[in-house]
Amino acid sequence: MKLHQSELAGHQLFSGYGDGYFQLGQTRYSHPLVVCGEHAAQWSATSFDALAPEHFAELARFEPEVVLVGCGKVQRLLHPRLYAALSAAHVGVEVMDSAAACRTYNILHAEGRKVLAALLPA
Repeated sequence: MKLHQSELAGHQLFSGYGDGYFQLGQTRYSHPLVVCGEHAAQWSATSFDALAPEHFAELARFEPEVVLVGCGKVQRLLHPRLYAALSAAHVGVEVMDSAAACRTYNILHAEGRKVLAALLPA
């Protein structure tokens, strides 16, 4: 699906997503991805079933208000112990399918929220 690009100079926004990829501007990514403000990088997570507390601990350095976890094609539930460190720091964690996480990230970011998307490809 193609999304319309909003103009926020220097900030990473999703312009598309589909089976096995995320697109930021003109660049496609096919690996797990962390996106926050001007930053986009490969996430160390390899799959939903391999998620561990360390994968969420690495997200805290961005000091987000909310973390959107995109878990692939379908929404799955995360055990709260995985993101306990984020919760203890009063960071909201929302889990959804990756397509919904891309759309929600763009909306919250455009509202000026400090949002982070941690995404696994669909």
